Amino acid sequence: MASDTLRFGMFLPPYHARHDNPSLALHRDLALVEHIDRLGFDEVWVGEHHSAAFENIGAPEMFIATAAERTRNIRLGTGVVSLGYHQPLMLAERINYLDHITRGRVMFGVGPGALPSDGAMMGIAPEELRPRMDAALAVLEPLLRGETVSADAGWFTLNNARLQMVPYSKPRVEMAITAMGSQSSAVAAGQYGMGILQFQSVGCFPMPGLAGMWNVANESAAKHGKCLKRRQWRLVMQMHLAESREAALRDVRFGFEQWVDYLSQISDLPMPAKEVRGDALAQAFIDSGAAVIGTPDDAIAAIERHLAETGGFGVAMLMAHDWANSRATHDSYELFARFVMPHFQKLSVNREVSIEELIEARRQTKAGQHGFDRAAGS
Repeated sequence: MASDTLRFGMFLPPYHARHDNPSLALHRDLALVEHIDRLGFDEVWVGEHHSAAFENIGAPEMFIATAAERTRNIRLGTGVVSLGYHQPLMLAERINYLDHITRGRVMFGVGPGALPSDGAMMGIAPEELRPRMDAALAVLEPLLRGETVSADAGWFTLNNARLQMVPYSKPRVEMAITAMGSQSSAVAAGQYGMGILQFQSVGCFPMPGLAGMWNVANESAAKHGKCLKRRQWRLVMQMHLAESREAALRDVRFGFEQWVDYLSQISDLPMPAKEVRGDALAQAFIDSGAAVIGTPDDAIAAIERHLAETGGFGVAMLMAHDWANSRATHDSYELFARFVMPHFQKLSVNREVSIEELIEARRQTKAGQHGFDRAAGS
């Protein structure tokens, strides 16, 4: 059941340890999407990466096409397509196809490209990626509305280009852009009226100035005659839940260190000292506020804190990370759906009123009965 206010989703990079069976990992990813669809999650975003071993989905559109056949309600987004790697018309055709076959369940997340090693294999220098993204966005947005576009960006040319089918979603598919620390993405989001996929933490430390990024997007939107709504703002959080904090820490012994090692090797993200290992490593993320490894109550407290700090956002997203084995991972999402989502969706308001009324009526009945007993005894 979707909430009128806060919605819930998953961000699937994915993260899979390099010693793990990569083919089986893809099937586990699909099974996890099926699982959270049954649990009532609203959406999932699937990443695109081509190197570095851990993030092994290279074609999120194909993953989405497969997942669409196995799910009923969940919305499916690219999280994200690296625009500088793709001829825009070809990309627009693939997204528009998904828009039609999912009957509007697809979303289009974009970014410049997170791994320089991806671009290196295609001969694209890191400094070219963001200008390529900007050039692609300028034509993708009108193409996806069904308009005719001509452009010459050097690395691509369009001559009276248009989609063969008008979009299923009107006026176009929902679009969003990733935001890490740079404000450039927020500016682009405002310019094109797109949502933001924002990470609550980077490495072992929470991102500063989350609300500031949203303000930048809104200022850009106003400058370009667009209006952003907070429902378009998605906050990606790192969580693993169990029935107790001790159980959650035991669960993440399965894969937390490998995940930290991967991030340390491919980026300059702030991390604990190398000698910090085991439960102490996970505890460092908990203590800094970069991750919740605990109970549903801990998750509720964290989300409420982020809502207060930011002034509100539209979707609370859980990062898929393989910290725990498949069974514990599925259990974590089930705990979130059973006890965290209803808290914010107010699903049990009438149930609470009903039982409180019953308790009060029974209390008054018993009080009246005792009064009758006392009168009879006198």
